[in-house]
Formats: sequence, C-alpha cells, structure tokens
Amino acid sequence: MSSRLVFPKDYKSDLSQRDTQRAIKLTKDTFQVKLASALNLDRVTAPVMVTKASGINDDLNGVERKVHFTMKEVEGEAEVVQSLAKWKRLALYRYAYAPGEGIYTDMNAIRRDDDCDNLHSLFVDQWDWEKVITREDRTVEYLQATVKKIVGALYETNEILKAAYPVLHTGICPDVFFITTQQLEDMYPDHTPKERENEIVKEHKTVFLMQIGGALKSGFKHDGRAPDYDDWQLNGDILVWNEVLGCAFELSSMGIRVDETSLHEQLVKSDALYREAFPYHQGILTGKLPLTVGGGIGQSRLCMLLLGKAHIGEVQVSVWPEKMRETCAEHGIVLL
Repeated sequence: MSSRLVFPKDYKSDLSQRDTQRAIKLTKDTFQVKLASALNLDRVTAPVMVTKASGINDDLNGVERKVHFTMKEVEGEAEVVQSLAKWKRLALYRYAYAPGEGIYTDMNAIRRDDDCDNLHSLFVDQWDWEKVITREDRTVEYLQATVKKIVGALYETNEILKAAYPVLHTGICPDVFFITTQQLEDMYPDHTPKERENEIVKEHKTVFLMQIGGALKSGFKHDGRAPDYDDWQLNGDILVWNEVLGCAFELSSMGIRVDETSLHEQLVKSDALYREAFPYHQGILTGKLPLTVGGGIGQSRLCMLLLGKAHIGEVQVSVWPEKMRETCAEHGIVLL
C-alpha cells in the first residue's frame, strides 16, 4: 500500500453515497456541456483499444507498461489505451474538422503502473478533447486563452453544484496564474517539483504550469511528457488548490500539439527517432494531419474535488489493495 496516503483529520463526507452518485452525474453532465460550448466541441465515440503497430497509443512518461493482448482474428497485438492524445488528432483529420472546430470524448484507460493513493487509480477516466488550429494559433497567447475558457467552465460547474448541494464548500478561483516550470524552479531551487507546485498553487489557488517535458537549467525535468503529442514549449497542467488534502491538485494536462519541427526535435532529445516511421508520425511530418490543441480533464478528479472527497475511490469504482480499503475505512473514507 502506498505510504503517500493522506487522511484528513476528523474527515467525514459531506454527502451520503446516494447523494454522491447524484452529484457525480450533475457534475459530469454540467461540465461537459460547458466545455463543449466554451471550445466549440462535438462529442464523439472513442476506442478502448488500438493496435500496437499503429503507434497511436499514448506513451505518457515513456516508461509505463501498456496492457496488451493478442486477438483471435486480427494479427499482431492490441493495447488498451493510456490516453487518446494521438487518436484524437487522427479523428479530426478523418472527420474533416476545420480550424476552430473540435471534439471531446469519454476516455477510459487502464494504467497498470500507476500508484494507488488519494489521487491515483489504475482506472483513469477523462474528458479527452482536441481542436483544430491554424499555424498562427501556435502561440503562448492562444494557449493561455484556451486555458481561461476551460477554467471558466470549471468555475461555472462548481457554482451550479454548490447551488444544488449547499452543504458543499469547495471553491475554484476563476483567475488563472500563469508560470513556466523554469520560472518555478528559479523561485524554489531547493524544492522538489511537487513541493514547488504546492507552494505556488497554495498562494494563487488556480495555476497553469507551462513548458513541461524538457530539461530545466538544473538538468532535471519538472515532469515527463511523451515526445510525440505535446509541444514541450506550448503545454502545461491546470492545477488548483485542494483544501481537503492541503495540496496542489492536477485537473488537466494539455497543450498545443507538435508540428513537424517540434516532433523531430523532441524525438531526437528522447532517443526515439524510430517512431518517425509510424503512420501517425508520418502524418505530422508530411503535413497530412491538422495542427491541433488538446488535452485531458480528469472526470473522477473533478468530481473528487468539487464534492470535497478525500480519496478518488469515493467517486469511482476501481481495484484497490485490501489493506488500503481497511485503513481508509478506519479514517472515515469509504471506497466504492
């Protein structure tokens, strides 16, 4: 069992399990409508598995093992998706979306190497979204404007939920503070990346931490990112302050996606040039696939935050170590 578990003192859920389920539905129904309206997105269906040979499964930090299996009537191996970062860009091409238009979908993944703690589960559920942009849109200004729209949707959803359930007390600050990982390292050079995040988010409540993936002046990365979906100079995480757990809380990882130049540069830095042979990567290098911006927004993460829960297992059904279930129950946390 993870030693990182946090047990808030005298914790008790503000909602019964039945009201929790109702509030989860209200949160999800409300936010996806707000998000689609803010970013001009259509809802589409999405795969649970893709073929290994396609090269479109997300590599996350590049070290996580994928769940894979052989098939009865199809050659090769299939992989359960880890996210849909690459699939969405292909879908926008296939469905002939134009600049300014986009899609979102329910993404359900299994990440077998994730730790089980207050924030992490082997089961991941996100709203994955992607939008076609022009080359002129590949700027920090466009990225920040998109972040503000997403945070606006989060804030409006929170207000509707609190009106329906006055017992809830979670708040989301609608004003976003923007900072790069290098600026943050310069501010707190003796802190770990997570400690830096806690310091800046505790002060500003809602933060967009930019430029994740490349090495900092210290020689270390703030965090890992696969080299073939986000442009490391034009990406970031939406972080908010979680009062229940007393820490920075990531709601979204997103960014403007790689073009032909940034893809090649990042593959070189990651010693992964072999990927340029994959059809997906060829689509970017030849200009066949559209330029896009996109990301993932945690569904259970958002519900956990807005409902004031101490553990993600209070809003989603997953597999947990039995010892964790027992210890959580002793501290008033009932895992579904």
